[in-house]
Amino acid sequence: MTILITGATRGIGRALFDSYLSDGIDVIGTNRGATPPEGNWLTLDVTDPAAHRVVAERMQGKPLDLLVCNAGVNLDKGQSLNAGYPAAMWADTFATNVTGVFLTVQALLPSLRLAQAGKIAIISSQMASHTRAPGGSLIYRASKAAALNLGRNLSTELRPEGIAVGIYHPGWVRTDMGGAGADITEDQSAAGLRARFDDLSMDSTGCFLTWDGREHPY
Repeated sequence: MTILITGATRGIGRALFDSYLSDGIDVIGTNRGATPPEGNWLTLDVTDPAAHRVVAERMQGKPLDLLVCNAGVNLDKGQSLNAGYPAAMWADTFATNVTGVFLTVQALLPSLRLAQAGKIAIISSQMASHTRAPGGSLIYRASKAAALNLGRNLSTELRPEGIAVGIYHPGWVRTDMGGAGADITEDQSAAGLRARFDDLSMDSTGCFLTWDGREHPY
């Protein structure tokens, strides 16, 4: 079994990477900067099409059982509706959180097709839900909603090929992004997400679930 996790050098991605690695599973992490000392790593800026081509070449001929699209940014904390949310911030956020997911899936589809039952897990957020719209973080919310929509549509496109797609809220996690007051630890989130990835199948493709297995409202 081979797993590839984008944005795996810190936060939830690193917790997932370390969890799989400790169980002896063939896990590949992607990083944008210096390569961490342990494990199998590929350099990838998810916003860069050329970098995706390099990763696709490195993975050529290697079956990929699970792709975890985890890389993401949250740039608009504290922005003001009256004077904030600059256009460049919208472009940079969507380049990572939405286009980056698509480019990663597109680049690694040949490897997913080589696996007997390849799976794609997209880390979105509860902030993607249009039924829960308290305002604030408008760019991040919109990008995660777009990632959710992308995942739902990919599940339809890839159903005939037997590739399942799940979209997940990882919980409010004590990371640099989530803050010290968040509900759960990185390890708790990773353990729950691993269980969700294990359960993902063609019967549940297109699902939007929380880290602990509850259906999330769209």
